[in-house]
Amino acid sequence: MAQHFLLSAKARTLSVLQVMQMTDADAFTLFKDLRWGDKGEVSCPCCGVIGTHAFRHDRHQWRCLDCGHTFSVTSGTIFANHKLSLKTYLAAIAIFSNAVKGVSALQLGRDLGVQYKTAFVMAHKIREALLEQRDESPLSGVIHMDGAYVNGSIRPENKKEDRIDRRLAENQNPDKRCVFVMRQQAADNAKGVTGATRTLTFILKSSENQIDVGNLVNTYVKKGSIICADESNAYDMLHAKFDTRRVNHSIEYRSEKGITNNLAESYFSRFRRLQYGQTHKFGTLHLACYANEAAFREDNRRQSTGQIFLKATKSCAKTRASRVWSGYWQGNKRQEERLVS
Repeated sequence: MAQHFLLSAKARTLSVLQVMQMTDADAFTLFKDLRWGDKGEVSCPCCGVIGTHAFRHDRHQWRCLDCGHTFSVTSGTIFANHKLSLKTYLAAIAIFSNAVKGVSALQLGRDLGVQYKTAFVMAHKIREALLEQRDESPLSGVIHMDGAYVNGSIRPENKKEDRIDRRLAENQNPDKRCVFVMRQQAADNAKGVTGATRTLTFILKSSENQIDVGNLVNTYVKKGSIICADESNAYDMLHAKFDTRRVNHSIEYRSEKGITNNLAESYFSRFRRLQYGQTHKFGTLHLACYANEAAFREDNRRQSTGQIFLKATKSCAKTRASRVWSGYWQGNKRQEERLVS
């Protein structure tokens, strides 16, 4: 029997130890190449001019030859104005990437030797970058979709006579949200490529409903695709535009014709492990980032550690500085959720 890829040496191409053994020059070169390439040309974050700008070796900064702006390798990125060494941020990305089911801010802070507040913002900056840089081009082929609910539990009162009917809408938790997922099935199953190739997640405020599902499918699914969903009436109107195949989960998990939405269910399995085992609870303001983090981990589960690290680092290098995470602990926090409008 062949060894599973994740158990082989090919899957372990980068470790936190290797990152920490880098010199500051190695970390600088790696981040620069991932941001601008290895041709020696850099882009000024102020005016956007690409070229070989004047480089100050003593300060590791460039002076733009067009507008005169001075900038560093992290200027204009999610790590702009950083106070820790660049190698520490790369180590954080390595720890974040190698965690199969996510990593808590408390654990990240202990591994890096920084306080909880620093690790919390650092992890959320990485999540923000992954969400900003995700591929949102329309899905095609066979698409599995489903929804799951978070923050909906209400603790019952001790005495039976004091308990309320938690099924009624007026007794629902106002922070209850629906995580809606669409996953594109691998097309080349004949060559051993199984599972999903790309995952898109969205946050619905109330529940699965025909309006939001219809708008998302029309925007993010190509015409001619096959949709696999469960028996929820939110997918009823899709039959008019798509080849929609349903499975009634109250009766069976897989229909006699072989119809399932198991790709969506497998995503929620990892998402719940992230919730129960690491973060324990999701704030509604950052729920979209947590959902996309689980999608990133699920889509890249068969990649080597080095490939996952480079993808995450490149996303951080390509993402502009976040207004939300600059001065977060001084009160500059996100005011609105990332909800499907």
